[in-house]
Amino acid sequence: MDASESRLDGNAVGGVLAEIFATEMTASMGTCAGCGATEPVGALHAYVRAPGVVVRCPHCSSVMIRIVRDEKDRVWLDIRGVSCLEIRRAED
Repeated sequence: MDASESRLDGNAVGGVLAEIFATEMTASMGTCAGCGATEPVGALHAYVRAPGVVVRCPHCSSVMIRIVRDEKDRVWLDIRGVSCLEIRRAED
């Protein structure tokens, strides 16, 4: 079996993504792609008085997260500054 036979489109992970992001995120552990430090999201430095939100590493000041929302129903999430995000699943 080659890779194309087992490949699905991104809709196959819709349920998993909804499960992951429908949770309290401030206790999730984020690892900075810049310096490798790991902190809870709630301990990162957030700058919210701008057109969007910028979240920086408290150790090296690298931008870890960018969030922009429009006036309607869209959100842009850039987490390229996070090398790993550990999210605890809600208990059933």
